[in-house]
Amino acid sequence: MSRWIGAILLVVILAGCSSTPRTFQPADPIALDRVSHRAWDQIVQAHVRDGQVDYPAIQADGTLDGYVHERNRIDPSTLLRRQDQLAFWINAYNAFAVKGIVDHYSPMTLWGRYRYFIGRDYHVGGTTINLYDLERQVLIEQFHEPLIHFAIVCASTSCPKLQPWAYQPDQLDRQLDRVARAFINDPTRNRFDRTQKVAVLSMIFQWFEKDFADAAGSVLAYIARYVDDSELAKELVQPGYRIEYLDYDWSLNGIPPKEMARAGTF
Repeated sequence: MSRWIGAILLVVILAGCSSTPRTFQPADPIALDRVSHRAWDQIVQAHVRDGQVDYPAIQADGTLDGYVHERNRIDPSTLLRRQDQLAFWINAYNAFAVKGIVDHYSPMTLWGRYRYFIGRDYHVGGTTINLYDLERQVLIEQFHEPLIHFAIVCASTSCPKLQPWAYQPDQLDRQLDRVARAFINDPTRNRFDRTQKVAVLSMIFQWFEKDFADAAGSVLAYIARYVDDSELAKELVQPGYRIEYLDYDWSLNGIPPKEMARAGTF
């Protein structure tokens, strides 16, 4: 989830973005019946605990490189169902985000965020895309699914937690509902003062306000769909609540890769 602060938009305008692929021509294509997220599932099962990522273990494992390389052999436009395509792109985003950290990029600073989200290209289906365009131009514009904001993880503490499982097409609706509820009901990310009628929310709801408002009428109405407290849900759809936003913590969501840890980058 490329997650942005206002100043980085100027960097985007000045520096430009990579073009978003519309057609794919993998040089060594994989048959549709061989497209799998098993390797990514094994990686996160082995090296993610409660959202904390063991990047040195992923470095030592070596499986990630193979999974990332295989994305370049797949034409995602040929995947038959919306669920297949959406699961493909969510898993690709998360794998690329982890790969960026392993390759010693870091979103902790403004310049670091430019390099991490825009300056680094990844290969899909014989073409290139960066994390910014993958999120904005593919996941948001093509799928119009606000739940992706709780599924893609940009390697930072304030992001949603990286899950210890891959997104699977036949389980996708349940998985997306699960991560939305986990994120929205996590008091470290969203808090609700029912006495003062103040919702203190993750910056994700400000950055992508349009996505949530288009789906439910307002950010708070969208959140009301997923809060565990049914009385709070009723309150949030009524007038009167004020929204404040938490500062976004860009620190790494786990143990830093070895070389960067020695260099003190994180």
